[in-house]
Amino acid sequence: MEFTGYLDFWFTDRPLLQRVEAFAELGVKRLDVWCWRLVDMAALSAECKNNGCVINSTFDDQMGSLADPADNELTLRSWAESLEMAEKYGVEHLFIFSNQVDIVNGKEWTRRLSHNFTEAEQYSNLLDQTEKIMKLVEQTKVEIWVEALNQFHIQGGVLVHDHDLAAHWIRHINHPQLRLAFDCYHQQRTAGNIMYGMEAYQDLYPTFHVGDVPTRQEPGTGELNFPNIVKKLRELNYDGLIGMEFRPSTDEKVVFERVKKIFLEE
Repeated sequence: MEFTGYLDFWFTDRPLLQRVEAFAELGVKRLDVWCWRLVDMAALSAECKNNGCVINSTFDDQMGSLADPADNELTLRSWAESLEMAEKYGVEHLFIFSNQVDIVNGKEWTRRLSHNFTEAEQYSNLLDQTEKIMKLVEQTKVEIWVEALNQFHIQGGVLVHDHDLAAHWIRHINHPQLRLAFDCYHQQRTAGNIMYGMEAYQDLYPTFHVGDVPTRQEPGTGELNFPNIVKKLRELNYDGLIGMEFRPSTDEKVVFERVKKIFLEE
């Protein structure tokens, strides 16, 4: 297993670019960043190269809603732009979500759909648009990660909000560059059944995200039983990425040692 570090969550006492070196000093060389349009990707790519790191993943916070037919032109255009960016700066993975999520008065809200579409209509459009997007993706080396977002702190309803529907989405499209990002925090917030999902969808996820609940801090700070979760990962012979998409509760070096103890010690 290899850890990936989230630049938006760690070392927040310093500018974003300086966080790259801080992660490199911990030995974490795969780095994730949110909202690529808000980041100087050229500078970030250069800083990563200087420190022997790579940009592991990002996403477009203006990709539109796959669930809304009115956004079809936008979603295809934004994905073409995201893929061009990823190829240019060596970004290996891009996240895909069912809905556009906006920040309104400091809170996350799903953007209102253009019409009162049924969930079946929304999902049908999502599948059609994904097939078109994957035609663009397959011209690149970029891998796309489906992530189910929780409906607890994201207001307004998210179409794909649990791993069951996310897995159906991936299996329906059946493309080698479309995979699942298994996120413990989002799944526990919305549906639970984490160990069931880990086993049922073990062939789909190359990355496993580990924020505890309810505070989205490191494993061991909340209600999730991470020793048992790690035991299940070992039973499944999981040897992929561990995404540290959480806010450290104390000094980052101390937190990283705690995380390594949970995940790497037998």
